[in-house]
Amino acid sequence: MDFRSSEPTVGPRSEDVLPETATAAVKVVIVGGFGVGKTTLVGSVSEIRPLTTEETMTQAGVGVDDTAGVERKSTTTVAMDFGRISINDELVLYLFGTPGQERFWFLWRGLFEGALGAVVLVDTRRLEVSFDVIGRLEERGVPFVVAVNSFPDAPEHPIEELRGALDLPASVPIVACDARSRASSRDVLMALMRYLQSLAATTEAS
Repeated sequence: MDFRSSEPTVGPRSEDVLPETATAAVKVVIVGGFGVGKTTLVGSVSEIRPLTTEETMTQAGVGVDDTAGVERKSTTTVAMDFGRISINDELVLYLFGTPGQERFWFLWRGLFEGALGAVVLVDTRRLEVSFDVIGRLEERGVPFVVAVNSFPDAPEHPIEELRGALDLPASVPIVACDARSRASSRDVLMALMRYLQSLAATTEAS
């Protein structure tokens, strides 16, 4: 008996297939406090349809999640965001966006396994939500760059003032970013790649 379906076989979309020239894949984690733009960055820069785990915020988070400064936010990431971008014909980055609320930090251990580096997104209106995030990266020894996301009403500060406020060493890059822009988000990832290359070169020289 012939059980073949008349439905056409659905395969991956052409844009979802890795280029044949790809020889290296790198895992990068996008971190930051609640509502700083992590999901937006992954979505804007990904060359594939991004996986998101955003859910509508409910009363369960009231009194638990700090929504100060982002009171109008109605959704939140509850597991991770995932995207992919080809830096060139050979290098592909897999992007994993983490949830920002402290109650989801137990997920970080798995998300950081195998990660080569991280991007820390910050909002100058709420720098304090980045302190614990940066501290956890430093504890894990994960190299990172800081990307200052552009919000319409966010105050602008000189880089060195931000460096002092975040207690960052001079070696950690701080770059401007508009998470809504693919080009800007790609520039942030390129800054991370250059930083990782410089760290590798320093290690080899020592």
